[in-house]
Amino acid sequence: MSRRSEGRLEQRPEDGFAVPVALGLGGVLVALALAGTAGGQVLVAQRRAAAAADLAALAGAVAAQRGQDPCAAARRMAELDEARLRECRVEGEQVRVVSRVALRLAGRELVVEARGHAGPRSAG
Repeated sequence: MSRRSEGRLEQRPEDGFAVPVALGLGGVLVALALAGTAGGQVLVAQRRAAAAADLAALAGAVAAQRGQDPCAAARRMAELDEARLRECRVEGEQVRVVSRVALRLAGRELVVEARGHAGPRSAG
């Protein structure tokens, strides 16, 4: 705040201090919001990869029980979930898969992977 003294304005050192502080706090809030959004995108991609892996493994296990190609069924299911199957292993009627989901984050491609496993419970 300024004060009048003998016909002229005197500047106090704290004049205009609120503007830079408000701009700085606004910048911090924007940075936190962007970081939160990026973290949310990664979390959603991870959940999509996990769901795709689980469903692909189930589809593969059902195909194995029917005498069909389990990995082909798992691959089709993963593609329906907009994921890619990186790995498919069949051990008897057990099917283990690894699915991946790609996302773009700050101009870079990030790949998130998840594992899935399905099949009948073994006796024992």
